[in-house]
Amino acid sequence: MRSYTREEIDAMVASIGLPYAYFEFDDNTPQSPPFICWFFSEPRDVMADNENYVDRELLNIELYTKYRDFDQELAVEDVLKSYGFSYATEENFIDSEKVWQIAYESEVIINVTE
Repeated sequence: MRSYTREEIDAMVASIGLPYAYFEFDDNTPQSPPFICWFFSEPRDVMADNENYVDRELLNIELYTKYRDFDQELAVEDVLKSYGFSYATEENFIDSEKVWQIAYESEVIINVTE
């Protein structure tokens, strides 16, 4: 598994070509779907002898659309594959917002030395 910097992951998400933000958009910039939010949800570091050897994170990329947009989902998946990410996918309809959420989850090694 290749390691990535947070900046490289941000650039990967940007290459999808939709408005995006880390975790959430500012209150002053409401978004209309489609858009993406991405974030790290939990550390999964490799540790031994009171030392962290590998910084791993659970990467979440969430695509929000007004309707199931399979072409847009394929575009996100193509970018993830081109960067060498394996991922699990979950779909949800958020009734209160009237949007679809397609969530991609992948484990990633974070390069913190750059």
